[in-house]
Amino acid sequence: MDRAEDDKVDARALTGVSETALLTLYGRAHQARHPNAIIDDPMAITLVDSIEFDFAKFGRRGQEMALRSLAFDAAASRYLRDHPSATVVALAEGLQTSFWRLSSTLSDPQFRWLTVDFAPVVALREQLLPPSPRVTCLAQSALDFSWMDQVDTANGVFITAEGLLMYLQPDEAMGLIRACARRFPGAQMVFDLPPTVVKKLAPKGVRSSRRYRVPPMPFSLS
Repeated sequence: MDRAEDDKVDARALTGVSETALLTLYGRAHQARHPNAIIDDPMAITLVDSIEFDFAKFGRRGQEMALRSLAFDAAASRYLRDHPSATVVALAEGLQTSFWRLSSTLSDPQFRWLTVDFAPVVALREQLLPPSPRVTCLAQSALDFSWMDQVDTANGVFITAEGLLMYLQPDEAMGLIRACARRFPGAQMVFDLPPTVVKKLAPKGVRSSRRYRVPPMPFSLS
């Protein structure tokens, strides 16, 4: 059931790159509502219905956001089947609902989850999403490597950077990858990047509608 308008949570504090968390949520929820849904994500639908925000400004609601999340889920599932008690670190997680999707599809889920994102995003997550003793949130930048001190490495580490690295400068993105490799030997990391042509054709960011332009993406696939 949709929340009453006056009960909805204002998400206007999210700006710049953080605002893309709402863009990806909107696309994923739209696909989850579709009669021939490609993703089972009731939590995304609940989130959209609980947030006061002009989602329509983002324009099209294609399948790409849902397909990306499914690809990340598949990679995480493969790792967690071999390391059922691992720690999953979700860098710049935004309003992803991967923890609940994975928990619903894996038998006897035991994995731990560490969300790392800016304070306004973490505040929204804590306000809107159900708590779990297996989930910890850290309100900080993924480039503040102190989050690494909070990772339990005893049973494996799986790191996700969904929709993150492309918004970083190349030296920042490569520095983050190198730091993860040094600190967590034997761990796995999964991330996504646009092709180089996106940076060349849209140096100021891709326009998704008349009213919205996705922020510039300095780091791309070489």
